[in-house]
Amino acid sequence: MSDCLFCKIIAGEIPSNKIFEDEDVYAFHDIGAQAPHHFLVIPKQHIATINEADDAALIGKLTLTASKIAKEMGFAEEGYRVVMNCNEDGGQTVYHIHLHCLGGRALTWPPG
Repeated sequence: MSDCLFCKIIAGEIPSNKIFEDEDVYAFHDIGAQAPHHFLVIPKQHIATINEADDAALIGKLTLTASKIAKEMGFAEEGYRVVMNCNEDGGQTVYHIHLHCLGGRALTWPPG
């Protein structure tokens, strides 16, 4: 999608601090980090919200990629949170699904 921020990041039109990339997903550090470790895992395919997602394997791959990166970055054992926001009331601001992974500090609940 030509006006999507994350599609532009995937295409290399907007720089990002990339952590991981394969044929299906792209992971990069969040520029508005809410924890010492905060990165996003996104599908390369444009899907606006989780409501439009129909590929369970792809959605699972987002989660498994976050887990793999958390282990590689050394904070998996202490704990971390993964979350996907959906639509305005859910806190979604970029309409290209993305999984947040946050760690490196004790996280509280409810998040807000």
